[in-house]
Amino acid sequence: MTVESTAARKPRRSSKRTSAAKTPQSSEPELVQLLTPEGERVEHPDYTIDLTADGLRGLYRDMVLTRRFDAEATALQRQGELGLWASLLGQEAAQIGSGRALRDDDYVFPTYREHGVAWCRGVDPTNLLGMFRGVNHGGWDPNTNNFHLYTIVIGSQTLHATGYAMGVAKDGADSAVIAYFGDGASSQGDVAEAFTFSAVYNAPVVFFCQNNQWAISEPTEKQTRVPLYQRAQGFGFPGVRVDGNDVLACLAVTKSALERARRGEGPTLVEAFTYRMGAHTTSDDPTKYRADEERVSWEAKDPILRLRTYLEKQELADEAYFTELDEESEALGKRVREAVRAMPDPDRMAIFDHAYADGNPLVDEERAEFAAYQASFAEEGN
Repeated sequence: MTVESTAARKPRRSSKRTSAAKTPQSSEPELVQLLTPEGERVEHPDYTIDLTADGLRGLYRDMVLTRRFDAEATALQRQGELGLWASLLGQEAAQIGSGRALRDDDYVFPTYREHGVAWCRGVDPTNLLGMFRGVNHGGWDPNTNNFHLYTIVIGSQTLHATGYAMGVAKDGADSAVIAYFGDGASSQGDVAEAFTFSAVYNAPVVFFCQNNQWAISEPTEKQTRVPLYQRAQGFGFPGVRVDGNDVLACLAVTKSALERARRGEGPTLVEAFTYRMGAHTTSDDPTKYRADEERVSWEAKDPILRLRTYLEKQELADEAYFTELDEESEALGKRVREAVRAMPDPDRMAIFDHAYADGNPLVDEERAEFAAYQASFAEEGN
């Protein structure tokens, strides 16, 4: 090997190293869009959706009521009624669009922020709040609505979804599975493992990544050097980036990915390019790590406003409809507020009941110590 050929193989220093390190995330992404931020319908060569006026109004209603529920939950946490809350503000289109693409026999594996998907699956909103109030471990039977309990551990639900999808395929069913996760979770090893297994076993699963730009305080460009949807190529299955604030595009893209899975063509990665308008959770202060100008620019892309604009331009909804929906929204907020405050305290000793199927002397000892500790408060009160 000559000196010249050796030198050619070595990385060269450059005075423009900083600019060269910029990622594709810094440029405006190419994405599937059917409804512009200005409320104009546009066509896409690969994806389309044909909805009736009732269908469009239904999507709008879903997003409005989901946002109202989310706002009420945030207020309840601020009032001390909930220990924590993870808001979905700004991500309504991604969740409602993908949620309404599902069939009843499909199965959902959510994170802890999929309140809109839960709404689409028929889970009572008040059940979502029990865990955040600390009175239950989820509050609903996953098999009733084919909607798994919320997953707090980051990324692990993608493996659960993959395993379930592999089982669905072995059973010969034509249903599909969808796993939700965020851009930050895409850095977890669990997600990479799920991608590998799903591709190798051709599992009927859709990986739905809501890229809301921030993994708590870390921006997306510190998570990945390429757009997230392109990661699928390395695992051998397709990826697509969709406008996550466009409910019609999210519906069309997710529906297509689910149908592909049902046909036995394997997994798809959908990256919904959206924005987290609020804090990561109510324990977070986003003003410490992101600029107000960024949020303002995304407010112009609000998913609810753009669909309302379209409905009004096409004369598909009148003022009476919006007024009635506002009244329904307020009624939902009141119902949720009253239900949370009426939730009974849990049986504090129940945490020991199912640690082991046949009991354990160490658990028995811990149960006795905890009971004595609880009893000491009653004695002090006397």
